[in-house]
Parts: sequence; C-alpha cells; structure tokens
Amino acid sequence: MSRFLAVLRSWLMMVSIIAAGNTFQSFRDHSFLSDKLYTASPNLVNGLQARTFGVWTLLSSVIRCACAVDIRNKTLYHLTLWTFILALGHFLAEVFVYQTAAITIGIMAPLMVASFSILGMLIGFQYLEVQQESSVRCNKKKN
Repeated sequence: MSRFLAVLRSWLMMVSIIAAGNTFQSFRDHSFLSDKLYTASPNLVNGLQARTFGVWTLLSSVIRCACAVDIRNKTLYHLTLWTFILALGHFLAEVFVYQTAAITIGIMAPLMVASFSILGMLIGFQYLEVQQESSVRCNKKKN
C-alpha cells in the first residue's frame, strides 16, 4: 500500500472517532449544537434535531471507519467521499442559504475537515488505480 493511502486511512479513522464523539455529544445535550454549530439560530435547535444530527453523524462515522479498514473497496471509498461532500454541502447551506450558522471556529472545523478530506480522497483515487493496475499485471504474469 502506498504511503499516501496509509496516511489517508489514519486520517479517516481519526475523523471517524471524532464524529463518534460528536454523536454522543448530540445525544447527551442538544445545546452542544446551538453553542458550537447553529449559533445564528440557536432557538431552532431542539432535542429531536440534535438526535437526528447525531444519527447522521454516527452513520458517517461508521462508513468512514469501514473505509479506513478496507480502503481498497471502491464502492466504500465512493460512499465515504460522498459523506464528506454531503457534510460540506450541509454546513455551507446552513451558513450561506439558511443562515442558521455563523462563521465561527465551530463551523469552520467541519468545513475544513470536509474540504481536506474531499481533496485527500480525490488524490487517493490515483493511488487506488495504480495499485489495481499493478495487481492486474501481477495476476496476468501468474497465469
């Protein structure tokens, strides 16, 4: 495995663990979301919305963890990339369209994580394809 994919696997696992922590925080106390993320409209955050956010975050965490374990699985890789695209789209929409979130450190963190992850995963496609081509060549030599 290339060094880049090894680093990407570690990144995905770290992001997955952090997301799991955010999930538990969302279930424990919904003020976490109004204090850190949706600061422009904290009155819209309630327990139901926080638990829904928590389940969405947990699902993303599980998908990212699975990809970190099996990074060569192209379907899983694509799904993981989509978790970051959806997260980026969600937070950008909350800031610029719905205006429920303000540009604070609480909103900048997920925007940066999603952006860096998308970039890293797009670069990672090259390394996945190189590895697959190498394994096809090795299999042809064996036959």
